[in-house]
Amino acid sequence: MIQDPSSSQSFFQGAHNFRMEEAYFINAPNATIVKGPSDNENWRFNGLPKHPDTNWNQAEYLPNSRKPDVEQSFEWISSSTELVLCIYGPAGIGKSTLARHLSDELRSVGQLGASAFLGAFPADTTGSETVIKTLAHELGNIHPRAIPKIVEATNQCHATSLENHLEQYILEPVRSLSHPHPLIIIVDAIDEWRDHPRFIKSLAHLSSESAIVKFIITSRLNPRTSRLPEINNVSMHTYPLLPISTDTMKVYFDKHLATVPWVDGRKASAADVNKLVDLSGGLPVWASTVISMLSQPFSMFPPHEILSGIFARQQVGGSEGLEDLYCNALLRLFPTPAAQMYLPQYMGAALVLQEPLPLTDFSKLIEMPPHLANRIHSALSAIQTRSPHGSETTVHPASTRFHLSFLEYIQAIPAGNAFAISAFDAHSAVGLTCLNLITTLPPGSSNQILAVPLNCYAIKHWPFHVSHGTNRSHDEWVKTRHCSTLDAIPIGAQQRWATLFLTALFPEAEEVMVMEEQDMPSILMEISDIFDEDDGDHWALDVACLEVAVRVGSDCDRAWFNLGWCYNKMGKRTGSPKMFKQAVSVYQRALELRPAPHPARSSVLGSLGIALWSLYECDGDVNALNEGISHYRGALALRPAPHPDRGLSLTGLGNALRTLYERNGDINTLNESISHNRDALALWPAPHPDRAPHPDRDSSLYNLGKALQRFFEHNQDINSLNEGILHLRDGLALRSASHPKRDLSLKELATALLSQYKHHREIGILNEAIVLCRELLVLHPPGHRYRASDVEHLVELLEIRFALTGEEADRDEIQALQREFP
Repeated sequence: MIQDPSSSQSFFQGAHNFRMEEAYFINAPNATIVKGPSDNENWRFNGLPKHPDTNWNQAEYLPNSRKPDVEQSFEWISSSTELVLCIYGPAGIGKSTLARHLSDELRSVGQLGASAFLGAFPADTTGSETVIKTLAHELGNIHPRAIPKIVEATNQCHATSLENHLEQYILEPVRSLSHPHPLIIIVDAIDEWRDHPRFIKSLAHLSSESAIVKFIITSRLNPRTSRLPEINNVSMHTYPLLPISTDTMKVYFDKHLATVPWVDGRKASAADVNKLVDLSGGLPVWASTVISMLSQPFSMFPPHEILSGIFARQQVGGSEGLEDLYCNALLRLFPTPAAQMYLPQYMGAALVLQEPLPLTDFSKLIEMPPHLANRIHSALSAIQTRSPHGSETTVHPASTRFHLSFLEYIQAIPAGNAFAISAFDAHSAVGLTCLNLITTLPPGSSNQILAVPLNCYAIKHWPFHVSHGTNRSHDEWVKTRHCSTLDAIPIGAQQRWATLFLTALFPEAEEVMVMEEQDMPSILMEISDIFDEDDGDHWALDVACLEVAVRVGSDCDRAWFNLGWCYNKMGKRTGSPKMFKQAVSVYQRALELRPAPHPARSSVLGSLGIALWSLYECDGDVNALNEGISHYRGALALRPAPHPDRGLSLTGLGNALRTLYERNGDINTLNESISHNRDALALWPAPHPDRAPHPDRDSSLYNLGKALQRFFEHNQDINSLNEGILHLRDGLALRSASHPKRDLSLKELATALLSQYKHHREIGILNEAIVLCRELLVLHPPGHRYRASDVEHLVELLEIRFALTGEEADRDEIQALQREFP
């Protein structure tokens, strides 16, 4: 059990830690010298993404206000074997305040690994790899001895899976510390981030490592009741965060109302405090917003009038009451039609802003007189919940300054209301201003131009804003000012922009990247190719560049095809049907631009088939699967032997047909699947002493073996099962112990062998299946998402053998396995 942090003592009581060159010396009894990171390792470590500054004036944690929740969290840390604790609750209930308090407490006892507030990151442009690397940087700052392992990860994770990133950047560095307790990684506001489904899904990879590292995440929704892909595979405990108690809210109001600059001694009465407590509904954000409104030094209204107005308008408390409170605040801060006219212009731009800008530059970006922008900026401080450093003279992205509930409120205001804000319109306006800035860039070196914040912002972000603020339709695009502005930029200026853009994104590149393409679509596609070659997390900018490319070059089939590939890639990463639907839509346009007999038409048909099949696996729409099969057939027809991609089309069509059979049970569909898988296998030559096996042969053997097993399950044809087992054995032999899909082959072959044993009743077959299942358990250690089903399968096999032989070793093994899942 972890001790209460306030009563714990340092492990090296009285020790003095100091560093000399590459070693840490600890002045304590029996201490050892521990080698620290070298200068080169520190240099590479400092190249990792850094957490945005969050040392702001944030909501305070009232002593003991969440004492039961803190105790429950520490109890989970001490006694649970689960990997993840998810603390969930509605917006404004105080999740971030609790997360910061837990971070401070864990840091004080040396058990904090890292913490991140995802509300401080650009929600649409930050990927999982970036967040993991940022967490690794935080980990290294707190535990410098982990830096060498973190630096190793930078060498080992290029173009690898997210699971590998988690293992190399987080797990192995933490393991290297040999800490007696698991270190805790805190990820706050995880659901405010676009890529959170993929991140949470990948945590399943670490489920068996909760003795080394654990995660605490906060979210508005309970992930268990969400539709996140494969959420049940993550070892997770969920904990609902309830509203703050009435007594705690009263303490909060008594404390802060005493600091309000009341006029003429007209202070809040005890009855007023009780009414505020009731209206707050236990939501800290409601209470802090009220105090902020009452404390504004330059308000036109005295505090007692503001308080009376809150009581007059507020009908309900809690989450529903937030809307009334925000409406009241905006009406008081911006009471005149003129003020209300300018607010959406300012707030819309802040909502879509991608990085902080000086207030003077921000006013130019939104084409608003500086004094008006300054007044709005100051007035909005009354309802901000966070104060980033320098926020008096700097405009930060709205998500880092305002509570999410407020941002959702202003975007939900119906069109026609004075305060209505459209993110689409804001992107459009900011994107056009950025384009105009691009056309008027002054002469000078890259460093000189990029040193001007507004220039740098326009250079980096105009594609993102333009792609989010215009429609893809060619008929609509050509009517926009964005189109005419881009058309008017000379090719030399376009090439210069591309060089500046790449310099801004890759400032440490050894060579200046010179763009020689002769039109904007080609320039944007070349940038996309550079993103694909880099290990960074540039998906949002990659898509933005290609989205602009298909607008500017609406007939450029390669741009459409590449854009479809980007959406399909993100769909595979996140499991999002929305991404696959985008991929399908874009691929369909690419197909229109590659009519028969275009030589690359088959590649679009195949990619469209993949996207539709993937969409079916997300939402179960059989129409998408049937359409995908139709496109697979079309691709195959365009790839007669000896076309080099014929095998890929045969494999894709065969597997899609097997999926359809599993849905409709039509044996003719399965027969066709088997036929295509046989034809694919025939194209991949068998191993030979003079040549290596074809890289796709193992997959073809697995696919054909699996299809033949399904055929046996349908009609009990033992010859099909026997043939299937032969193919599965051959496929397993081609998948070494380190092969990422060896576990699939082990499981499928073991299942087939059990069916074969039930038919032949030969104990040698049963023994082989048991050996395979034991190896599978080695690959799926405790905590693995498939461990339970694997254990159940092995227990079934062992029980059958025990009934035959009565071997006590089998009985003991069965009992040991059953204890894993009592």
